[in-house]
Amino acid sequence: MGKGDYLGEFELLVMATLVRLGDDAYGMRIRRDIEERTERIVSIGNVYAALRRLDAKGYVGARKGAPTAERGGRAKRFYYLEPDGARALERSRDLFMTVLAGLPESLV
Repeated sequence: MGKGDYLGEFELLVMATLVRLGDDAYGMRIRRDIEERTERIVSIGNVYAALRRLDAKGYVGARKGAPTAERGGRAKRFYYLEPDGARALERSRDLFMTVLAGLPESLV
């Protein structure tokens, strides 16, 4: 596998979040989930930039939901993994598991 075949850290976070959230994976929900799990501040702009990059790679797709009154009649965009995205996520997970295997519980 070449250097470009694996996901960057934030792309990995976004794609794993899509899997966890399933049908409820829209921009703000993705951002909140990443913030809760990583305990770091995440800008919505970074989430959408990552989603655009992943879409350009063919790793994610999107569908529009129904318009809602709470959003002034606008529809949410819900994101999901494409088959190539699922394979990329699996490759990255397997790489990290292989690299981390055998490390001691505490590194200090």
